[in-house]
Amino acid sequence: MKSIVKAFDGLPWIVKLILAFPFIDGIAWGIYRIAKGLDKKDMIMVIVGLIWIFVGTFITWLIDIYTLITKKDVTFFA
Repeated sequence: MKSIVKAFDGLPWIVKLILAFPFIDGIAWGIYRIAKGLDKKDMIMVIVGLIWIFVGTFITWLIDIYTLITKKDVTFFA
């Protein structure tokens, strides 16, 4: 799981932004949140990752886009 987290953390900012677009966001950043949660043994983050994948909505997309533009990283529940 650490390799997935390292891979996502090492991506250039523009690639992270592309991965935050609708239909990709739920899967890509959901997997990232699950991997990071398992790595840190944080079940809340694992649950949020599952929600991001299965219930990803326009709101989750906006949250990821906003944090990527303002902080250059996905920071909300990640």
